[in-house]
Parts: sequence; structure tokens; C-alpha cells
Amino acid sequence: MVRCTRKNCNQEYEPDNNGPESCTYHPGAPIFHEGLKSWSCCSDVNKPVLDFDEFMQIEGCTTGHHTDEAPKAPPPKPAPQVDLKMTSSTGASETYSSGPGTSTLTPGSRAPPEVAPAPKFEEEEDDTSAPVPAGTKCRHNGCKIVYESDELHRMEGGEAAECTYHPKPPIFHEGSKGYLCCKRRVLEFDEFLKIEGCKKGRHVFVPKAKAAPEQEEFTQCRIDHYQTPTEVHASVFAKKANPDTSTVRIEENEVHIDLYLPASKRFRKTLQLWGPVNAAESSYKFYGTKLELKLKKRDNRSWTLLEKTDRDLGKINFTFGVGGRTGTIGAKDLVLDDANKART
Repeated sequence: MVRCTRKNCNQEYEPDNNGPESCTYHPGAPIFHEGLKSWSCCSDVNKPVLDFDEFMQIEGCTTGHHTDEAPKAPPPKPAPQVDLKMTSSTGASETYSSGPGTSTLTPGSRAPPEVAPAPKFEEEEDDTSAPVPAGTKCRHNGCKIVYESDELHRMEGGEAAECTYHPKPPIFHEGSKGYLCCKRRVLEFDEFLKIEGCKKGRHVFVPKAKAAPEQEEFTQCRIDHYQTPTEVHASVFAKKANPDTSTVRIEENEVHIDLYLPASKRFRKTLQLWGPVNAAESSYKFYGTKLELKLKKRDNRSWTLLEKTDRDLGKINFTFGVGGRTGTIGAKDLVLDDANKART
């Protein structure tokens, strides 16, 4: 048996039984940007995901023959030419910089970095009482074992029962790739997939169900908004809200939001809207990091705030912001409804 080297395949195959549709793979390269992960060959079809395990489960977009040829690495980028200039000289010490905006630090002036507390990771355990479908892959990072039988992979003393894996998640930083549990870092994604596990234990094919916390915890989520002459766009930053159990109900003067978040957290709020909206033409959409509301105004007046308030806001000049902070995309004059026009 030979193992296929195509991205997202990694299956063993018989060279004599290798048809034109035997392999499903990604011909492109992985893309990691601001926490999102996708493939360059199908980013317009398969949306980017946040979790690395979900990224590895994105099904290949191309079919073809299996191959055992080593993937070709892209040519290395030429090193940039840096023009160093001496900026200061004191006694036997000289300081150089690559440009006028480059900061220079001496060993005595370097500030100690702030050390963040290490996050806690709880490893999964295999539920040996649960049946495993043939062909199931081990869930551990770095392990490529495919389940065949309990005697071989799950029972104590089995020929292939020992798992070599990475107990902590992967880390991608400024082009380097590795795992939090070990020190090795590589640049190429294919080399990252070959990093050998640093811990030995048992395979996990069907993880044990974790006991849910007894008490649900209510939390707060940040809400930002901006407006156009006809719509108000609001973003509720609730990461990984469950769209199946969460509810959003838009009414003429209120929006009722009830979001279920990971770790038994929940966000619930009713927005008392500044102005009336057309509920039938308004909509909402869940994303990986937020809930997006698009509220259709019933009139074209400017909203001072997203919600009504009893506070005296004084004199406020209105503009329609692109993102709520800078720029304008509408009239720079105040837009009033008929009732307020009669007062001026």
C-alpha cells in the first residue's frame, strides 16, 4: 500500500487500483488570515472557518489519480535589501537602523514582554463503549490512523492501540506553523502536516460526551452599528453563536435577541429601537464571529442612537457613516421625517 501525498487526501491506495476519480483533494494552497482558514482553490465555494479541525474537514474540490510524489515547494522569496545606517555612536557601541522610522532599543532599555496566562486545554477521551464505523480517523492532531477493529486500535495491548499525537492545538504566526505543545516550527503547510506527535496515549475515535455545566451563565456582547439614509446595520459580536438554538425576532419598534454561545453562555437583549422599521423587509444573518442585523427604516430620518434613551443628548450633527466611524455615503445634511420638518 502507498500513501497519497495530495493535500486533504492522505489515503493509502493500491497502485493497480488508481482510477481518475480515486482521489479527492485540494490543488490550491491553504490560506490563514486573521484567524480564518480556507483553501485558495475553493474559497469562493467553501467559506473560511475558525477552527483548525473544521478546516481539515473541508472536502476536496478536485478529483484525480492518487500520487506518491513529493509536493513541489514554491521557490523561496528573495531576501529584501536593507540599507543600514548608523544612527548613533557612543564609545565602543554603535547603533544601526534600516530607516528613519525604525525604533532602536539598547539592551538596557528593552521592556520585558507581558506574559499572558497559559490557556487550559482539556484532552478528549475515547468512549470505548460506543461503536466506531470502519474508516473513522483518529481525532488527535498528528495521528493518521484509520480505525479497522477494536482488537487492533482500541483494546489494551493492541498492535496499533498506541497513539502518537499533539495534545494541544496548532499555532500559525507570521508564516510559521507548529503546535503549542512542542517547539518545532516550519514554514510550509506540507511540512507542518508531517510534524510528528510529541505525546503517546490512546486513540480517540468517538469522544466521551462532556457533562454540561449545571447552571447557564448570561454574558454581555458588544453591539456596533452604522446607518444609511434607508437602513440601519447593527453587529452583535457573539462568537460562535449557535444558529439552530438562537432566536432573533424583529418587530416594528423592537428587536428581541436570544443567543446561545459555547461553554453554556447565553446573551439575551431586547433593543428598543430609535425609530420604526419595516420588519418584513429587515433581515439578520449569523457569521462565525457575530450576528449581523439589517433593519429597513420606515422613514428616512437619521437615528441619533440605535436605541431610545431618556438622556438629553444636546445638539448633535448627523452623517451617514460607512462603518460608524469615518467617511460618508449619503447626504451630509440632516434627513428629517415629515413631522420634524414641520417644526423647522
